[in-house]
Amino acid sequence: MPPVPAGEGRAFLGVERSLGGRRWVGALDRRGEALALAMAQRLGYPDLVARILTARGVGEADAAAFLEPRLRDLMPDPSRITDMDAAAARIADAIERRERIAIFGDYDVDGASSSALLWRYLHHFGIDAPIRIPDRVTEGYGPNPAAMRELAEGGATLIVTVDCGTMSFEPIEEARRLGCDVVVLDHHQTGPELPAAVALVNPNRQDDLSGLGALCAAGVVFVTLAAVSRELRRRGRGTPPNILQWLDLVALATVCDVVPLVGLNRAFVVQGLKVMRAQSNAGLRALAISARLGGPLEAHHLGFLLGPRINAGGRIGAAHLGSNLLCLDAPAEAEALAAELELLNAERQAMERRMVEEAEAEVAAEIGTGEGPAVLVTASPDWHPGIVGLIAARLKERHRRPAFAIAFDETGKGSGSGRSVAGVDLGRMVREAVSRGILQKGGGHAMAAGVTIRRESLGAFRAFVEADAGRLGFDPGLADALQIDGAVSAAGLNAGLAAMLERAGPYGAGHPAPILALARHRIGSSQIVGGSHVRATLTGADGSRVEAIAFKAAETPVGRRLLEARDRPIHAAGTLTVDRFRGREEVRLRLLDVAEAFD
Repeated sequence: MPPVPAGEGRAFLGVERSLGGRRWVGALDRRGEALALAMAQRLGYPDLVARILTARGVGEADAAAFLEPRLRDLMPDPSRITDMDAAAARIADAIERRERIAIFGDYDVDGASSSALLWRYLHHFGIDAPIRIPDRVTEGYGPNPAAMRELAEGGATLIVTVDCGTMSFEPIEEARRLGCDVVVLDHHQTGPELPAAVALVNPNRQDDLSGLGALCAAGVVFVTLAAVSRELRRRGRGTPPNILQWLDLVALATVCDVVPLVGLNRAFVVQGLKVMRAQSNAGLRALAISARLGGPLEAHHLGFLLGPRINAGGRIGAAHLGSNLLCLDAPAEAEALAAELELLNAERQAMERRMVEEAEAEVAAEIGTGEGPAVLVTASPDWHPGIVGLIAARLKERHRRPAFAIAFDETGKGSGSGRSVAGVDLGRMVREAVSRGILQKGGGHAMAAGVTIRRESLGAFRAFVEADAGRLGFDPGLADALQIDGAVSAAGLNAGLAAMLERAGPYGAGHPAPILALARHRIGSSQIVGGSHVRATLTGADGSRVEAIAFKAAETPVGRRLLEARDRPIHAAGTLTVDRFRGREEVRLRLLDVAEAFD
């Protein structure tokens, strides 16, 4: 069932315009309210859980499977994916013949996880496959002819590209010229023409009918390894490993690549978190220690704590560090590498703060006092190309519209990243700009894309994306509503509610965390923490209190209201979080928005 439309008519709690500049609306319309009530009554679910499921398009018939997703119920027949049988046969051949297999990956978390997943599978058979990750600055994304020559000259007869390769015509042709086969395992969007690989497994191919286009690359690799194992068993050759033991890598990539947490992806994360909590992967265990995680790993830890540390190597350090860490079994080596990534992450954070300030100044000048463009395009010759994706993400979050950030080098060549919002397919937009000659290169998927552009084409690119967004009918003002799942009080934000909401988790892309509203609460105390965050105590009419935090809000209207004027009541909206440390649980509210509570 599709998601139920947001509430209609009167604004939630009467908030027509919050301090964050948003209208608050209920997540359900009248029909949705009725469906949620029926689900709660018939299935015995708490009302709030039924409302959350209904708002996200989960009906009564699918509710039980959604709350307890099982791989055995959701895992597809791998052969449904175009070219899968050819890929499985070629990889099985290489394993049987003890060929030299090389892995070419990407420098982000999905690429590192995919590379480590395939490496561990091949290692089970005694094959030590080298992993080649390109340098983000000097090589850019994906295979290049020189790298393919390097691998072929190193003895590889089969190169498997993971999280890249779909549009690598020239590099794959170079590998073929040198007598080296290429199998592509990818998930990025494609055009109608494809390179001449032995097999190109990508559920987003235009001729693929599997319906698995929401998988990240690690998910594609996992399904491929299931196909390889099936092929090896059919041939009676050896004992394939139990690939379920590596679901922690698939869960990590699924969360960090921000693919929808529905269907098979949801099962990957739920089951993968169970594997991760056993701490069998030395690299992930070392990262958790480095990040000072004191409680059990949750989905949000992957995206906000572990993922950024793995990414730090690919952004500003050595590109191979992330994949190397995930392949390690020796605790001491893993801890040393995690410590190196920790230092790189701190350096990345400092660079990001400076770049965000500069990008925000550019946006402020562009928007002025009006609504501004539907798509933000920022650029600078002083930015690090490894950080632009984070800048685009920050701009998208703050201004709630698609955003690009581009770093130009001294030659005028720009490397950029874009992040999108629901309703704007950035991958399609970028591919169209490439076909028109506005961009030199570009690709990605609906929510994220990468671009290569000349400085002199920047104006044409801005004009193109604005016109394209207008053609789609995207209006930032209309897309600005904050959808509220339900109202609670400070007294109601407790461990029982947290356990109830966890039943409907984990949350992420495609299944957002429920947003709860607190009506007419007063600010008991507030302060700036961590340089830019605002922590406050919210007190209800009955005297009950809850700790709340608004991230990166100190210089925003929301943050200033929390720090001042404590005498007037406010409406607050946010998501519930549980801080678990040394056996203690503390329920908090992550503030997203605040509104004045007028009489």
